[in-house]
Amino acid sequence: MAKKKAEPTGQTVARNRKARRDYFLDEEFEAGIQLTGTEVKSLRAGRATINEAFAREKDGEIWIEGMHIPEYDPAGRANHEPNRSRKLLLHRREINRLIGATNRSGQTLVPLSLYFNRRGIAKVSLALARGKHTYDKRQAVRDRDWQRQKARLLRDRG
Repeated sequence: MAKKKAEPTGQTVARNRKARRDYFLDEEFEAGIQLTGTEVKSLRAGRATINEAFAREKDGEIWIEGMHIPEYDPAGRANHEPNRSRKLLLHRREINRLIGATNRSGQTLVPLSLYFNRRGIAKVSLALARGKHTYDKRQAVRDRDWQRQKARLLRDRG
């Protein structure tokens, strides 16, 4: 099931910390992931990477690519492939909206975090994003430093 404004409340497995630095995030979504049993066990052990991951449309569905979930050692030969494409579970209306946004306005689907919700179901937080230029990143650093300095000045004065 998908919701807007995803709020991870359970155990966070992986976070894409570069996403907020490299992209302007427009809208956030929460999506389920179609996983195998060994992938879930590996996630519960806290082993996953989504730094290089992205989502894209394939055959009218949204798939996440580049997400690395290492093999679960006790599984032996019944293991999964670590870098395979995984289907995201979203409502049809949301899928159509995301496909339209990526095709029409050139936005990108960037995963922000991978976590288990309160019910223990693996979810991924996605964002529709626009890429930042280098000068945008420098401006963001300047703004953040100014806000920090302003807060320091106000704290010291009053």
